[in-house]
Amino acid sequence: MNVKISFVALSISAALIPNATTAEERDMEVITVTASRMDKPVSAIPNTVTIIDQEQLEQQFRTTKDLSTIIGNLAPSFSPSRQKMSNTGETLRGRSPLIMIDGVPQSNPLRSGGRSGQTIDPAMIERIEIIHGANAMHGLGAQGGIINYITKKPTGDNEHQVSLDVTVPNSLDSDGISFGTSYAFSGESDQLDMIGSVSYRNNGVYYDANDQMIGVDTTQGESMDSQSADLFLKLGHDFDESRLELMLNHFNMENNGDYMAIKGDKENGVPTGAIKQNQPWEAANNQVTTTSLTYSHENIAGQQMQLQFFNQNFEAVYGGGCWSDFYDPSLEGSDQVTVCGTGSNGESLYYEQSRNKSVKWGVKASMLANNIAGSGLNLAYGMDIFRDTTQQDMVVSGASWVPQSTYENIAPYAQLDYDLIDNLTLSGGIRYEYARLKVDDYKTLYGYGDKDIQGGSPDFNETLFNLGASYKITPSTRIYTSFNQGFGMPDIGRVLRDGDSFPDLNPSIDDSLALTPVVTDNIEFGADYQGEYFSAKIAYYRSSTDYGTRMVEKEDGSGSFVVKREKSVIEGIESNITAYLGDHDDVGMNLAIQKGRYDSNDDMSVDTDLDGANLSPNRINLFWTHNFDNEISTRLQANFFMDKDFKDASDEIYSTFDGYTTVDASVSIPVYDGTLSVGIQNLLNEDYYTYYSQTVGKDTRYFKGMGRTATIGFTMPF
Repeated sequence: MNVKISFVALSISAALIPNATTAEERDMEVITVTASRMDKPVSAIPNTVTIIDQEQLEQQFRTTKDLSTIIGNLAPSFSPSRQKMSNTGETLRGRSPLIMIDGVPQSNPLRSGGRSGQTIDPAMIERIEIIHGANAMHGLGAQGGIINYITKKPTGDNEHQVSLDVTVPNSLDSDGISFGTSYAFSGESDQLDMIGSVSYRNNGVYYDANDQMIGVDTTQGESMDSQSADLFLKLGHDFDESRLELMLNHFNMENNGDYMAIKGDKENGVPTGAIKQNQPWEAANNQVTTTSLTYSHENIAGQQMQLQFFNQNFEAVYGGGCWSDFYDPSLEGSDQVTVCGTGSNGESLYYEQSRNKSVKWGVKASMLANNIAGSGLNLAYGMDIFRDTTQQDMVVSGASWVPQSTYENIAPYAQLDYDLIDNLTLSGGIRYEYARLKVDDYKTLYGYGDKDIQGGSPDFNETLFNLGASYKITPSTRIYTSFNQGFGMPDIGRVLRDGDSFPDLNPSIDDSLALTPVVTDNIEFGADYQGEYFSAKIAYYRSSTDYGTRMVEKEDGSGSFVVKREKSVIEGIESNITAYLGDHDDVGMNLAIQKGRYDSNDDMSVDTDLDGANLSPNRINLFWTHNFDNEISTRLQANFFMDKDFKDASDEIYSTFDGYTTVDASVSIPVYDGTLSVGIQNLLNEDYYTYYSQTVGKDTRYFKGMGRTATIGFTMPF
């Protein structure tokens, strides 16, 4: 990794910690990480961990409700938000993270679709747990780490809360006004405790720093000019030593379809624009229902037990277009389709769009034995069972683009922690993954080769390991190291639907190497300090895979991607520091530096830089919070995105990123029994193109970022 020694020395001297504490609560032992499967405190996990607590979420909500932006503000190794409905290209440490709600996977293993970041309203979240780097604690899909949204819990008091917020652009144009509202209740009786909420959000159009309307993504989905609603309910009952809890969350987001894109010109610096015109297809939307039933017992033969049964129903409709890829000669002249143009061979092209459906079922069973026979040995063991059925069809013609595919996975695991000597904790674990993919015979679309593919049931198995050590040099200082493996599948839908994935004369599912699982190795070294006046942490990591996946956008302008299977290596430094200046001020810095390369010529040597669809930019986040004696609080934060060149195997620059800086400011003021907040996002009205647009986008997706916006919110409990 080409980082100057002086810079590394500076980072180490800064030594950094995830911004997981406040001036009032600075003890890392207080917060336990449920995503670890052992409910460990942050200081006992030999990995970089970020906890975004309720106070930090409330600070971020003053300026934005976009979860990708919030995570990037506090965990800078996460990619900048695309500010769209799709989160394609948003990675953690350069690889896809596993996104969960209360441990229920939201990521779709068979056909990603880039919508796993739009499945819950932020108002329902109590905190966010982020475990950085590949790991197998929850199995499938955690090559970049785990992002676990922990939903709110009953407070024990019967109470209600109403929240309202309005966001206006710098131009004050009425069509750019966004607003949201939510109502929440919490209560308990002798038999039952409950918490529930309902929210509604209406997003106006977005404007850039020049007061020009930002272009719309009519293909993958657009969050501006949209509406979303969320219904959340959690019911629980406590027995003598156990608890039964039911969680339900239903999220629906729909674009209004009132705007069409105006093609930009990337080479000449002309951004993609928008014009008010009804889209001639069903507007993009997301509908997701997540349910889980969890039973926990504190003492079964001296062990803790947890059983979780979960289900997720996911449906996403993507925007339409007039593409030759979707031409079907059987529909020529049909009243079923609307002709929109003529192809290169004189064929009639028509509007078409796709719909992705996924149904997940699963069971997570775990046992935890602490301090076995007084030996200092802790053991967690159990089994995960998972089933996902996915298909992608065409909305207009009804044709199958991705055939119905079923993925079944069984994974027993065991994890040990051992306090070998005072202040030294060793950890190790093993997880065995057995998976099977079932696909019936099918035929690819006419525009994707029109190939007959023989179905099959290929199975896969992998044994994954993790090892770690954490040593407390002093009560305030520790060093740690770890080796973790992550398991995942390529975007199977993209493989199956593309005839080029099956070059043989008699193509078969069983013969496709492109369906081979991805195993990622993550090595990490870190140090952290937790003191009275400041906290700090630094970590170096190396993530590698011999047969990874890289998303590459097709050159036809359709906005669709194909999967490349290649070796890749990503290295990086993450560091954070927070200084506590008296009782009222916290000042800090978060930093993330990454470099990633892939093997472009199959010689098992990485030679080309990963692009912006696969790697985050280098960035520094600065922040200052101040709490007044009268309970007024303020936050000022800045995000510095650094310039970057991407080079190919010949050391020639094939893409560039012009960095930019955004500044946000907010204040929270107690008013009567409620709280009034005012936030300004992009305070200095920075004019910029988004990271994804600069590094990956084409003329049809060359989007500016949002200009200055002001948000006023009010929350009233009663």
